[in-house]
Amino acid sequence: MDTTDWFLTSAERGNPHTDIAAWCEGNLIEPLVHGAAYFDALAAEIAACGPGDHVFFTDWRGDPDENLRESGPTVAESLCAAAERGAIVKGLMWRSHLDKLQYSEEENRHLGEDVERAGGEVLLDQRVRFGGSHHQKLVVIRHPAAPERDVAFAGGIDLCHSRRDDERHLGDPQAVRMSPRYGDHPPWHDIQLRLRGPIVDALDATFRERWSDPAPLDVLSPVAWVRDKFSGADMHPDPLPDRPSVPPVCGPHAVQPLRTYPDAHFAYSFAPNGERSIARGYTKAVKRAKRLIYLEDQYLWSRQVAHMFAEALRDNPQLHLVAVVPRFPDVDGRFALPPNQIGRHKAVEACRRVSADRVHVFDVENHVGTPVYVHAKACVVDDVWACVGSDNFNRRSWSHDSELSCAVLDDTRDERSPRDPSGRGDGARVFARDLRLRLLREHLDRAADGSDDDGLVDPDTVVQVLDETARALDEWHAGGRVGPRPPGRLRVHQPERLGVLTRLWAGPAYRMIYDPDGRSYRDRIKGVW
Repeated sequence: MDTTDWFLTSAERGNPHTDIAAWCEGNLIEPLVHGAAYFDALAAEIAACGPGDHVFFTDWRGDPDENLRESGPTVAESLCAAAERGAIVKGLMWRSHLDKLQYSEEENRHLGEDVERAGGEVLLDQRVRFGGSHHQKLVVIRHPAAPERDVAFAGGIDLCHSRRDDERHLGDPQAVRMSPRYGDHPPWHDIQLRLRGPIVDALDATFRERWSDPAPLDVLSPVAWVRDKFSGADMHPDPLPDRPSVPPVCGPHAVQPLRTYPDAHFAYSFAPNGERSIARGYTKAVKRAKRLIYLEDQYLWSRQVAHMFAEALRDNPQLHLVAVVPRFPDVDGRFALPPNQIGRHKAVEACRRVSADRVHVFDVENHVGTPVYVHAKACVVDDVWACVGSDNFNRRSWSHDSELSCAVLDDTRDERSPRDPSGRGDGARVFARDLRLRLLREHLDRAADGSDDDGLVDPDTVVQVLDETARALDEWHAGGRVGPRPPGRLRVHQPERLGVLTRLWAGPAYRMIYDPDGRSYRDRIKGVW
């Protein structure tokens, strides 16, 4: 397999101003499914940090009182303890919108205050396009005296309330307010990667680029500038320690860091025209799809993204698209709900117009019937290329906000049949196939050890298994839930139906507010990422 068949070359990334490697080989990557698994691993790694070690993090939201384990420590306690032991703790949090708009301005500010009192430094970063956000979820831990211990975590899980759920999907005891359809403790499905090897250095460089960017942190907010002046907020990042040596090779995985930075109203020094390598990376991989695209996504609601999948379905008559999405948006209300609904409806219908019988969209519930909020952002193509990150399958994530994802290619072939599902000679790869099967085992109530994978490996039979399992659960609900509950947690996702008048106003609101375009007008006209 030629790596450049799947990964972007340096030129294809479209951002010659970054020094991030196109990809890194010799890594060991482990998916941590669910926030409880991620938080437990993170707490252990931070607890092992001592004098001179580095703990760098970026996040969309950080709640200082969120427990990393049931008995603690909290996010703030963990980071503060590391700083007090002499570790160099640095963080970049999105400044965020007002709490009154159900965002996290105060939470992010309080986390920074706690860490700074302990000797660390956390900055509120508003260097975004107007109406945008910093959405990257990254923690980089370096041990300059022992680089073999270096580790990074990247994916879709924020350091905040509602994320610490597990495979039972009973929700985090510390919950954020969402649509009441998800209950008081919304069940939450999510994924984060634990990364070791040379890729840690590339992700370290990603943090350093943003930290050292000379643009003012409050470049777009005069109100924030005045508030920060009066409150004495730290608006000038201190220098970072020297970048440690690259961690040694430790595994069979090649990893490509993919990012989104908008073509903003100001210029990032490391991406003056923005970067859309996430969009380009997905586009390249999806064009190679022959048999099965499996994805989990919070939104899946952009027309441009849907057209990419529709073209792949049109060009490859054996290709199936399987998508696992939330049953309902996370918001509710007369004005907030319809724009969230209309985007997904259009995206799914664009794919189904090509071949309705090859598009399979499901949502998830726990064993008591409460919908599970799917916050994961993951994709597996033909059991070869896999990607996990912070970006959703929409225009906002691919052009407007800052995002970070990691695509993975495994040197190790998977010997289970079919050994080469696409027929291209690439073979199935262990990491990609194991990730897909691990997620499906949970959704279908199959044995976690893989001893009950009948029908799940082959692309043809897996779509039959998924459709039959979901229909059986739908019929059980429709029949009044009489008799034993059928195995599995998937339900056939029912597309939203909106009236003509609602579509007239919700469509423009969706395009302008919920799914804006962060590309230059030149790129929009050309239709390129």
